[in-house]
Amino acid sequence: MPTNDLRELLEQVRTGAISVEAATAHLAAPPVAELEFARVDLHRRDRCGYPEVIFCQGKTCEWMGAVVQKLVEANQDCLATRVSDEQALYLAEHFAAGQQDRLARTFWLPAGPPAPPQGQVVVITAGTADLPVAHEALVTARALGADASLLADVGVAGIHRLLRHRERFATADAIVVVAGMDGALPSVVGGLVSCPVIAVPTSVGYGAAFAGVAPLLTMLNACSANVVVANIDAGFKGGYVAALIARRKTTAERTGQ
Repeated sequence: MPTNDLRELLEQVRTGAISVEAATAHLAAPPVAELEFARVDLHRRDRCGYPEVIFCQGKTCEWMGAVVQKLVEANQDCLATRVSDEQALYLAEHFAAGQQDRLARTFWLPAGPPAPPQGQVVVITAGTADLPVAHEALVTARALGADASLLADVGVAGIHRLLRHRERFATADAIVVVAGMDGALPSVVGGLVSCPVIAVPTSVGYGAAFAGVAPLLTMLNACSANVVVANIDAGFKGGYVAALIARRKTTAERTGQ
């Protein structure tokens, strides 16, 4: 258990907000919730700073709902990605407090009121067709506690569209650039900023784009040294890493380390 959480628990015992028995049960909680079809990692938040995230593709509604319930019972934030229409209806019925973004195909159910955001993340798309992946990155970065915003449709086919908004991303702590087709935008953005740029190739494009392979290779060969690359259509991974970078930078600045 993180030091801050332990202190809060002990303070609740001291003030009588919870009993010694309840605190003991909390400390003795198992690290894994055992289900017939899944083993939910309940210590990932302690190890990695954020709870296990549910990848919904290929799961039945009942499997997915059971995992959500275990995270709720453990008083942990719940983020689910690649939520189908059928799964979205199921979640809306059984977890009405959850927040859904159908463009991003995400479900987010926080355990409590959100803390003040830490760090600034900007998600940039080359085209409108990249928005589903970009929204997945946006929702993920916000769920992890970053102040995240979106700048859409500023690809290299009309580079003036990007340059006229430079002030919106120049001071970001981390940037996620989502692009298909030729995948050239991350290298351009990388040459304009001093922060890390996480490039996310999308499967948008005609045949020679090879369902995202062409922009992936372009991004891997980016000239800008501050560009790193996530998997094809992996908006979740781009948003997650960007939020971690932004949060750690903000913590370091606050503590002077």
